[in-house]
Amino acid sequence: MRTPRHPLVPHLPRHPLVPHPPRRGRPSRLLAGLVLTPFLAGCFAASGDDGAAPGSGDGSRLRVALAFPPAENLSPYGADATILSRLGVTEGLTTLDANGAAAPSLAASWRREDDRTWLFTLREAAFQDGTDVTPAAVAASLTHATEAEPAPAALSGVTLTAKAEGGSGVRVTTTAPDPVLPLRLAGPGLVVLAPKAYAKKGTVDPAGTATGPFRLTEVTGADAAGLDRFDDYWGGRAQASGVDVRFIADGTARANALRTGQVDLAEAIPVAQAATLDAGSRRETATTRTTSLLLNTRSGVFEDRALRAAARAAVDTSALAEGVYEGHADAGAGIYGPAVTWAEGKRVRPTGRAEAGRPGGAAITLATYDNRPELPEVAQVLKQQLEKAGFTVKLEVREYSRLESDALAGRFDAFVGARNSLLDTGDPLSLLASDFTCDGGYNLALLCDKAVDRAVGTARAAADTDERQNATMAAEAKVLGTDAVVPLVHQRVITGVGAGVGGALLDPYERTLVGTGTRR
Repeated sequence: MRTPRHPLVPHLPRHPLVPHPPRRGRPSRLLAGLVLTPFLAGCFAASGDDGAAPGSGDGSRLRVALAFPPAENLSPYGADATILSRLGVTEGLTTLDANGAAAPSLAASWRREDDRTWLFTLREAAFQDGTDVTPAAVAASLTHATEAEPAPAALSGVTLTAKAEGGSGVRVTTTAPDPVLPLRLAGPGLVVLAPKAYAKKGTVDPAGTATGPFRLTEVTGADAAGLDRFDDYWGGRAQASGVDVRFIADGTARANALRTGQVDLAEAIPVAQAATLDAGSRRETATTRTTSLLLNTRSGVFEDRALRAAARAAVDTSALAEGVYEGHADAGAGIYGPAVTWAEGKRVRPTGRAEAGRPGGAAITLATYDNRPELPEVAQVLKQQLEKAGFTVKLEVREYSRLESDALAGRFDAFVGARNSLLDTGDPLSLLASDFTCDGGYNLALLCDKAVDRAVGTARAAADTDERQNATMAAEAKVLGTDAVVPLVHQRVITGVGAGVGGALLDPYERTLVGTGTRR
């Protein structure tokens, strides 16, 4: 799920630099980058890591169960970008370190030349088709991303151009100042692929054309995928010889597959299934994921602000956190939850909300998906709460890939979804821009409110850390004031890790799972 979805930028010196690249083939990845204010409670780490060095031996193949089948033929520009990122297939110029700061990836260093221009210096690296990563190839990849329809969420409201500069540089220019560009370029939808990936007009093929430690070799519809180790990976040879992926939408089936030894890693274990796993095989990670109720503001019942207010007033979030999630979640406080540690102290009370109207039996269709097993139960509880308030509710549950297009087209009155608020970029404003502005590419609420757009625009212009944080929370308040979204719970994700498995990459952004040190 695009669920694509951070820290905020401090006042930048004119030429912030990061260290120079290691030599090709060295396994260490530099973590020094554009220094940002840490905001997460804790940091991601390799689960069960025993300290073994990447590249030792031929290794076994990993067996992984993922919750979301490909929805867009593994295009790197949409929801599937996260699948490719989590499996160690694709990379961008930058990544995020444990504190949420921009860190080197294919770019070993960068500096800001002026308020609209950045120069990125590439490390020596190869594409999985054997060709070199060159400035021209990187610039072409970024250009293709800007031309994609819909645009990657990280580019929502942003226009940039990329040009090769000499033998190792890429100059990126934005039409307006963008102080968080290095964070933006860490988004899973802004990966770098070989020229071969774009051979067919309008299509992008990441198979054998990316730069990560694992190469996509086979896709079996929406059921499975196969990856082989890419031995010439710049960050060191992976310990696992490959990855066999099964897409299992049913959460109980994922848990059973782990418990019976059919898979080594299983993402998004349902709360109800957690107790059936041995304590040693459960890993709970605080994330920036929020489950929300989104109301269709463009057409139907919830075009009426008073009825949106009635729906918001009907929701009891504590019943969801303690009941459905059995304490593995916090009641919704806003679009940004407790994992964004600076948010609560800066939260702004929403104003301008309409008075709650009387539903009078108004009929609505409430939709959700079953890839995250708690969501149908959340929707069922919401159905009861909304019916108690006077709505007539029809519930529709599908697998996500068969639901997204209808949701984006506004064919439902209400939608329950789980969204990582900091997945698409390292900048929290990316979520507000993509999900709640007139031009947003993932606007399930179909909201178009001039006050919201102005607030998001004001926040984007701020470079100072404190100023940007305050502006972000003011924009959040504007969104909440429309009652287009009702934050329900802030989740903690449970990952199943089989006996003897080490090096699983569990992070709050849910961008990683398998890396060079992941093994069994």
